[in-house]
Amino acid sequence: MPRPILDESRIHAAIRAKIASWNNAVVDEVKAAVAANDVVVVGMKQNPFPVKARKSLEGIGQPFRYLEYGSYFGMWRPRSALKMWTGWPTFPMVFVKGTLVGGASELQALIDNGELKAMLA
Repeated sequence: MPRPILDESRIHAAIRAKIASWNNAVVDEVKAAVAANDVVVVGMKQNPFPVKARKSLEGIGQPFRYLEYGSYFGMWRPRSALKMWTGWPTFPMVFVKGTLVGGASELQALIDNGELKAMLA
């Protein structure tokens, strides 16, 4: 089911480039990490859920790349660019083999039901 995204025809031509380039460096960094690693966790300081995701992966011996962008007090604009790009509203954002699988609880469910292992096989 596709998520609602404002149709480009409803965006004035004068601002399209601004939208396309807004905080794209952080998005490009995450894209590169996702392309180069089987598992990527994107998080932020002070949030316990990225810690849970990392501990879950460490607990099963699964290597991963961790990217951290600020805290509750900083870097919210780059983080919001990631939310706009993925459509995922919270952190962490966990990617497996290039696919966004959700956050810490969704990752744990994949570990518990064996799907993570199958995705990585």
